[in-house]
Amino acid sequence: MPKIETSGKLFYSLLGRTLTDSEMEDIFPVAKAELDGHEGDIIKIELNDTNRPDLWSAAGIARQLRSYWGAEDTVYDFFSTKDETFDNEGRCLIVDTSVAEVRPYSIGFAVKGHVVSDEDLVALIQSQEKLCQNFGRKRKTIAMGIYRSDLIKYPVHYEGADPDTTSFVPLGMTENMTLRQMCSDHPKGKDYGYIVSDKKVFPYLHDDNGDALSFPPVINSNRIGSVQVGDEGLFVEFSGPNLKDLLLASSIMACDMADLGFEILPVKVIFPEETEFGTELTVPYYFQEPVSCALAQVHKTLGDHMTGEQAVASLKKMGIYAICSDDVLYANVPEYRNDFLHPADLVEDVMIGYGLGNFKPEMPNDFTLGRISAVEEFSRKLKDIMVGLGYQEMVYNYLGSRKEYVENMHVDGKDYIYISNPMSENFEVVRPSVIPSLLESESVSGHAPFPHNIFEIGKVAFLCPEENSGTTTRNYLGFLASNSVMGFNEVASYVNTIMYFINKEYTLAVLEGDTRFIEGRCAVILVDGKKVGVFGEIHPAVLESWGCSMPTVACEIDIDVILGE
Repeated sequence: MPKIETSGKLFYSLLGRTLTDSEMEDIFPVAKAELDGHEGDIIKIELNDTNRPDLWSAAGIARQLRSYWGAEDTVYDFFSTKDETFDNEGRCLIVDTSVAEVRPYSIGFAVKGHVVSDEDLVALIQSQEKLCQNFGRKRKTIAMGIYRSDLIKYPVHYEGADPDTTSFVPLGMTENMTLRQMCSDHPKGKDYGYIVSDKKVFPYLHDDNGDALSFPPVINSNRIGSVQVGDEGLFVEFSGPNLKDLLLASSIMACDMADLGFEILPVKVIFPEETEFGTELTVPYYFQEPVSCALAQVHKTLGDHMTGEQAVASLKKMGIYAICSDDVLYANVPEYRNDFLHPADLVEDVMIGYGLGNFKPEMPNDFTLGRISAVEEFSRKLKDIMVGLGYQEMVYNYLGSRKEYVENMHVDGKDYIYISNPMSENFEVVRPSVIPSLLESESVSGHAPFPHNIFEIGKVAFLCPEENSGTTTRNYLGFLASNSVMGFNEVASYVNTIMYFINKEYTLAVLEGDTRFIEGRCAVILVDGKKVGVFGEIHPAVLESWGCSMPTVACEIDIDVILGE
């Protein structure tokens, strides 16, 4: 979950009061947060929810707490809508058609009227980092730059540029570099250059004088893009492939900066083609739609028959203006939020605003007896069988790397589930098979006396279009044996013993196209004509990838199919 740090001086000024650690621990859950530590003037906060990026800043948390305490809602009067635009005083951002294939959208707004302090600069950089890293999937979908507006001649231009001829001095450097050089030589280019490095043109932001602002999503220029303490006029820009995400990020930053004391100045954005919001819009832009929820659903979900007035008052404490008419709640979504996907989301805010301590505890009316599931009972029997066969049980993680699950196994991985925003490449793929986990243990066990017999009963997951979620999770038994004399006959005898003790008649069929095994030395296990598992001799190429030198056999069986689930 996201974590933020803020100076107490800044946070308390935004909040309008000071708090003790105990008071923060009590009130932070209202903002889906908790106190993670308090060292000197630094307050560490951990967020417990990732669907509200507006809370990933000191300004956002302070705004939520002020609303909960009943303070008058801050009026953000700088938003345009589809029915109105604001005078942008000549501030424009023109998006060129040449950038359509690489990173099609760029929007922005400007600010003035507040001198950037040390605390402000730290807060802005942190907000930029959290929005781009978490909400923006490490800058893939949202990249944000802050620039010195006083050095910019409007309009600003966003276009696709030749990466080998376009150059400027990037932030932190003193010499000109081409865009392609930045991808390979600049520290930020090494981190983020891959996002666009395979494209024919690279995104490039410059003003009407031709002075560079940045190479999104990689790095700002060292002149216009180097914001310093003492600056006052700023230009804030967002780029990415999804316009609605960019508009939400810009709305969050605009509200945060307004709370810090900046005056928000609209910027007209001109697109080369029609978007869902038209070809021109003035940013910050309000695009949220009203939401509604039947009061009966509030009663059913929360178990408390609160009145419409109470529900409206609860939403007001969450910063949401609402009315109740004919037992239906109608609410306007705040400019900085876009997390209402279902009426249940509105019910959640009613619950938080009403206060969890105000719900009377009730004893349950129904009682159930705890018992192990059929899958667990069957799995325990299988464990006893495997231990009786001389196998040692192992336990593994369910997330791993592409190298482990795809490259080392010599498979295409097209049906595997990939994490879109992994914290590390070691947790990039959801485990699709038990065999890679077993081979990982074997790869570091060459020093141990042979034979090696290990097994695991655990879950695997892979894509499945027939399921509503598009994925399926299965319970698998997987086992591996490694020894100098290990071959197809040995693993077939283990399979036969297992099927005998679980009282299942089975047949074998030729296994084709499974590159994990040696062709002709592997088989499919069929029960009542259904495929329940595979086994065979591990292919030498797979063993080499794992660094295993001894002949190895493996098998995995779908427990759910055997049980008919």
